Amino acid sequence: MVTMTPIIIDQFQFTAVTIKLPKTNFMAIMNDKGYIMCGALDVALLNEKLKDRGIVAGRAVGVRTLDQLLEAPLESVTYEAERLGIVPGTTGKEALLKMV
Repeated sequence: MVTMTPIIIDQFQFTAVTIKLPKTNFMAIMNDKGYIMCGALDVALLNEKLKDRGIVAGRAVGVRTLDQLLEAPLESVTYEAERLGIVPGTTGKEALLKMV
């Protein structure tokens, strides 16, 4: 099952996508500039093989809900995210607000 949910943070709108998969969930929260995701995100791939795309993204591990994704510290981020001031340890919510 795929669910899309609008999320408002400090008057800014984001879109959350949850995909229920066998034995796990895939979650991402995004806007037109970038996104944060669950542990399924391969930051190394984005930084190395897709570097020319300039993707702004962060990865949080061990999260099972959208609320946890918003509150969890990011474990890794892309180079482009770092340019916006998003670093490992930044919460998902703080990272999204730096993407507006």
